Amino acid sequence: MLPYLFRRLGAGIVLVFLVTGITFALTYTADIPVARNILGPQATDEQIAILNARLGLDKPLWEQYTDWLGGLFHGDLGKSYFSGQDVTDALTSRLPVTLSVVVVAMIITLLASTALGIASAARRGWLDNLLQGISTISFVFPGIILGIALVYVFAIELRWVPATGYTKLADDPRAWFSSVILPAIVLSIGGIAALAAQVRGSLIDELDREYVRTLRARGVSERSLLLKHALRNAAGPALTTFSLQFISIFGAALFVEKIFALPGYGSYAFNATLQGDLPALLGVTVFGVLLVVIVNLLVDLAQGWLNPKARLA
Repeated sequence: MLPYLFRRLGAGIVLVFLVTGITFALTYTADIPVARNILGPQATDEQIAILNARLGLDKPLWEQYTDWLGGLFHGDLGKSYFSGQDVTDALTSRLPVTLSVVVVAMIITLLASTALGIASAARRGWLDNLLQGISTISFVFPGIILGIALVYVFAIELRWVPATGYTKLADDPRAWFSSVILPAIVLSIGGIAALAAQVRGSLIDELDREYVRTLRARGVSERSLLLKHALRNAAGPALTTFSLQFISIFGAALFVEKIFALPGYGSYAFNATLQGDLPALLGVTVFGVLLVVIVNLLVDLAQGWLNPKARLA
C-alpha cells in the first residue's frame, strides 16, 4: 500500500507543476495590464514600467515561473499584487469557509442519495419511479433560484437562519451551522440526483447476482442482504461518483458564496482571475489541485477498505 500512496502523491506533485505551468502561461499570454489595473488609468508609462520591474513582470516567462517555484519550495506563495496580503494567509483564512459549506453539502448528498438509491433499488415499482422523478427534478432545477427561495423563506420570512455572512465554527458552533446549512443544501441538490442514480444502478446489479440468490436461499434476511452484502459491494462505483461530486460541488461553491455573501475560496479565486493577480491565482491553483489529489486518494483507500479485492499491494 505504501508504494501506491507514494506513487499517487508523486503524481499529484507532477500535476501541480503541470497545472500551475499552464496557468502561468495562459495568464502571461492573456497580456492583462496588471500594473495599469493597480495604478489606475491616470498612471504614466514610466510609472507602469517601474511597477512592472518591481513586481518582476518585465522578466521572461520562464524566469518568472522559476522564481515562483523557488518560493513554493520554501512554502512561500508570494503576495497579492493588489492587496499586498500573503497568499498563503489569504487562502488559509478563506478555505475553511468553502470547505465548511462543501463538507456539509457532501454529508447531505451522501445521506440523501444513499437513502433514495436504496429505496429505489429495493422497492422498484411506483416508489422507484417517484424517487427517480424527484432526483431528475433536483438535477435540472436551477440552484440560484433555489438559493434565493431558501433565503426568502427561512432567512427573511421565518428568520431561522441568517441570510448572509459566515460564523467560524470555533466561535459559535450553532451560528456556524446556521450560516452554512442553506448554501450546503443548494450545493447538494444536483449531487443527490447523480449519486442516487449511481447507488440505485449498482445496487440493482448486485441484487441480481448469483451470490445474492444463494444467500437469500439460505434464509438471510432481505435487510441484511441489502445493507450488509449488496450495498458494500455496490459502494465502489458510488464512491467514484462521490469523489467527482465533491470536485464539482467545490467548483460550484463560487455561486453560493456570491448569493450568501460568504468570504470563501471561490470568491477569492474569481477576483484573482478578473484582476490577473498571478500570485493569488497560482496559490488557488495549488490548493485546488492538492485538494483533488487528496480527495481521490481518500476515495481509493475507502474502496480498498470496503472491497479487499480492490486493494493494491
